[in-house]
Amino acid sequence: MEPRIHYAKTSDGVGIAYTVTGSGPATVVDMPAQPLSHQLLMREAFPESYADMGRWFRTVTYDVRGSGMSDRGGTDFSLEAMLRDLDAVVQAAAPESFALSATWDSVPVAIAYASRHPERVSHLVLAEGWMSFADYEEGAALEIERALREKDWKLNSETMARVLLGFEGDEAVRYAEFFRACVDKDTWKASQEAIEAYDVRPFVDAVEAETLVIHNQHNRWLPVDVSRRLASHIRRSQLVIVEDDLHKGKRFFAMLRDFMGIEPEPAADVSAGAGPSVRTVLFTDIVGHTEMMQRLGDAKGRDVLREHERITRDLLKQHGGAEVKTMGDGFMASFGSVTSAMECAIALQRAFNAQNLEPGTENLHVRVGLNAGEPIEEDGDLFGATVILASRIAAKAGAGEILVPDTVRGLLSGKNFLFGDRGEFVPKGFDESMRLWEVRWRE
Repeated sequence: MEPRIHYAKTSDGVGIAYTVTGSGPATVVDMPAQPLSHQLLMREAFPESYADMGRWFRTVTYDVRGSGMSDRGGTDFSLEAMLRDLDAVVQAAAPESFALSATWDSVPVAIAYASRHPERVSHLVLAEGWMSFADYEEGAALEIERALREKDWKLNSETMARVLLGFEGDEAVRYAEFFRACVDKDTWKASQEAIEAYDVRPFVDAVEAETLVIHNQHNRWLPVDVSRRLASHIRRSQLVIVEDDLHKGKRFFAMLRDFMGIEPEPAADVSAGAGPSVRTVLFTDIVGHTEMMQRLGDAKGRDVLREHERITRDLLKQHGGAEVKTMGDGFMASFGSVTSAMECAIALQRAFNAQNLEPGTENLHVRVGLNAGEPIEEDGDLFGATVILASRIAAKAGAGEILVPDTVRGLLSGKNFLFGDRGEFVPKGFDESMRLWEVRWRE
């Protein structure tokens, strides 16, 4: 399902888009890595970041002014403006006491808010944080970013995806597209110039909330001493050094759950043979979705997406697939039969190809990836390596393509499907390479 987007009005009249998800026992206001957030698109761009939120937390997320689904066009990204955005969302959606989670350039805002409202912030989580922009290490990467922000937002966004987040190939391009959907060049420039003036050193000693400071020791921008100094200024703090940048997702929320003292549920009894079952997971994604929405506008673009959803849901039903969730421009589905999953994937490509041939229709080109294994099922959602690999495989596909790994090709042996070797690749987050196969669906 697409998230239900609400709006809060700031004290200076700006409309701030926010969403509330999950029904866990504690509320977490998860601040955006300003201004790179988009309430309609972020769950698709960063699926691992939201995989385990709903079970443990009632989570509030939002877009700062000038970005995502919030009011666009403003250029005030001062610390006080960011505090007004946060306060509007808190007043609209948070209880009297809540946890506040921030990363990167939202950390100073979280520190300032917690110091001013100690009665409301029960727990503070600061990942890759800093107190003054002077904490950033001046170097070639920062110099390049400053130069590119003045000239080429497309190149700048792709550089950030590769250098800041460490993505490669198609994934880097995809995340760069997400960045450009969040903000335009002028907004990005204004936000970064404002952020460089942030300095919350006068406020940090007043923070009373229990605080968890997380730092990736391979951070390309901030040395570990920055987080050590930050933690040393907060009376009730603890510092955790990690080996990677997976601050969000299942591991992050397990850390947050433990930090907040939320007891995990007892493990299910699998002694009677109950456990994960073999499923085929299918991911779809519209190629060029962001550009299409910008070109058509929200209303017409949404009409096109509704037709995409109708076709996909009809074919899932016909082939016995279960819709797990939709991410706005794509679907995640599950099948009990690998043959049915493949037949559905081919039917999807043929249906969109036929629609594209009709005069006056907006062309939709979809990529599809499948993987088979034993995913973990919780609260109607699927998790685990099987799901992550299916998503990675789909991201490697081009317009109109269906890609599968060796495991799926083996399960379909003798079923009269045609395959073309697409070579090996190492999925992000995995150590071993895998061979991919393109499914030949065109007659």
